[in-house]
Amino acid sequence: MATADHFEKQLRHWSATASVEARLPGGARNEVRTVRIAGRRYVARQSLRPEPAVVWETDLLRHLSDRGIRVPTPIEARDGRFHIDGFMVLEWLDGEPPRTASEWKMAASALATVHAATTGWPQRPGFASTTELLTRDAGGDVDLSVMPAEVVNWLRSAWLPLRDCQMSVVHGDPHAGNIRITAQGAGLIDWDEARVDASMLDFSDIPVDPEPAVTKEFMEIVRIAADAWEAAACWDLEPAYARGRLQSLKVRTGNP
Repeated sequence: MATADHFEKQLRHWSATASVEARLPGGARNEVRTVRIAGRRYVARQSLRPEPAVVWETDLLRHLSDRGIRVPTPIEARDGRFHIDGFMVLEWLDGEPPRTASEWKMAASALATVHAATTGWPQRPGFASTTELLTRDAGGDVDLSVMPAEVVNWLRSAWLPLRDCQMSVVHGDPHAGNIRITAQGAGLIDWDEARVDASMLDFSDIPVDPEPAVTKEFMEIVRIAADAWEAAACWDLEPAYARGRLQSLKVRTGNP
């Protein structure tokens, strides 16, 4: 992981007087820290993604911010760039994680707004949707070629029902820790796992119904597909978590 000295050095591209503060929790794939620039708090992140994937993310965040969606907007460096060798500085989003049903409904509404604003958005370079992975072996954090053939068959069976669903950008990891609730609504942070995929996947772990028209039976199909995605995406990086999600998939589908 990147050191505090690395962050100090990279921050000079944004400000000669910027300072590094605390490392933020999470960030299994990237180093994330709070920083101060001209007395204001920001978030700095060193991404390990290839440059085209980072460009896609910064373009997405600017697009969403321009449409009034509360996301951590990328801050320009002094030379006008929004990222330098995978390093970026983002606005700090105030707020607390959702706790009540009404707050979770605010989060679901924010996700639905993201989906509506990104219908037809191009796929993140190097990534693949669940539908694309029905015939491809790899994309983003998923590499099916390193998994047992029986497991790959389970995953693809779980993803197959989503092939005709609405596609858009999905946040990819909208758990409570990545949601910020204020009087202005819900904000969404940590877009490292974002990609284009079936929009409904973003609602798989949210404890409220995303919309009345969605049946409980279909939401169970979505949760099965999400278990499969998490198992695949975390197979090598977080093996214990991946096996837990695979076990959840097997229980939900009645596999021994």
